[in-house]
Amino acid sequence: MRFEIGKAVFEKRPDFIVGVVSARGIDNARASAAIRVRLESAIREAAPGLAGKVKDDPRILPYREAFVAFGINPNRFMPSIEALMSRIQKAGALPSINPVVDLGNAVSVANFLPIGAHDLSSSEEIELRLSRDGDYFIPFGSDLREAPEPGELVYASGSSVRTRRWMWRQSEEGKIGASASSVFFPIDGFRGINDGAVFAARDEIARAIVAELGGQAAVGLADRDHPVFEG
Repeated sequence: MRFEIGKAVFEKRPDFIVGVVSARGIDNARASAAIRVRLESAIREAAPGLAGKVKDDPRILPYREAFVAFGINPNRFMPSIEALMSRIQKAGALPSINPVVDLGNAVSVANFLPIGAHDLSSSEEIELRLSRDGDYFIPFGSDLREAPEPGELVYASGSSVRTRRWMWRQSEEGKIGASASSVFFPIDGFRGINDGAVFAARDEIARAIVAELGGQAAVGLADRDHPVFEG
């Protein structure tokens, strides 16, 4: 696969990084008790630390600040990690979806990081860039196309937007179903702020892909000096 971060992203946040896991040969149709236990354990350990407003947590603030830098109002469009932790704070649990999604959520909660998961069956080229004319987005659970706002930060594959407003909402086209066998996991973070957690989460996902999902994994990092990952 090929992943690239557009230059405009680094003009707003030079410290931006994305840890990358490219996974292949996954069996996502078979339930994984080990991954369910991993998710439940991560939630149980994280819940006591979610005191007060989640949006004020120092681990959340860098993402809210970056949303503002990218022209996204975080009070209207919540960073995915804030939304995930808010659900845990309110409900004390997350639903089990399938092994790949549960693994991403488990590692996300354990490391307090936003982690995406994109099915690569339709395309193995993904960019993080500003939206452009001709881009379209199909909301999760829908078949109707909508156009992103001009200059919106998006994960995209060609003209198909995989997530709107950076990490706010995932598309129907990139969702992870039972048949997903090749998956791209982006782990968004910031150099000098939480890069250690990004590396740890990346390597944790890669190990689990091999040990618990029977696949193979390639890992990497995209940043200002190396904006392209291929693997």
